[in-house]
Amino acid sequence: MRADTEELYKHRTIQFCQFHPDPDQARSAARWLQSVAGVQTVEPLPPHALALVYDLRRITLESIETALSDLGYHLDNSLLCKLKRALFYYAEETQRENLAIVQEGEIIQREVFVNRYQRATHGCRDPQPEYWREYQ
Repeated sequence: MRADTEELYKHRTIQFCQFHPDPDQARSAARWLQSVAGVQTVEPLPPHALALVYDLRRITLESIETALSDLGYHLDNSLLCKLKRALFYYAEETQRENLAIVQEGEIIQREVFVNRYQRATHGCRDPQPEYWREYQ
């Protein structure tokens, strides 16, 4: 059981762009992230990175990085960082889906589509009764 719980705490490093007017983005981002629900520990790493541990059940790397970008922080967008980021986003999304973890208020997109499709009037419905569909 402990191994399962340990898998839910993610240890990640976020790299910041070195060409930003604020040379200490990592330290100011760490101060902000300390108050975010689900973030366990945050530590600035010199010169342009921070290490963090967070609970995957409450928050994802994608939501953390999106929030940082929205706040004006510039993340490193080198090819290697983009590849790692995409891999982490995919792995976390898959793990959350396998554990049936859904954000509060979020509705699974497929269910919305199916529900909308069933209620919409469109030409994809066969008006014939089921027993007549077998004869052509």
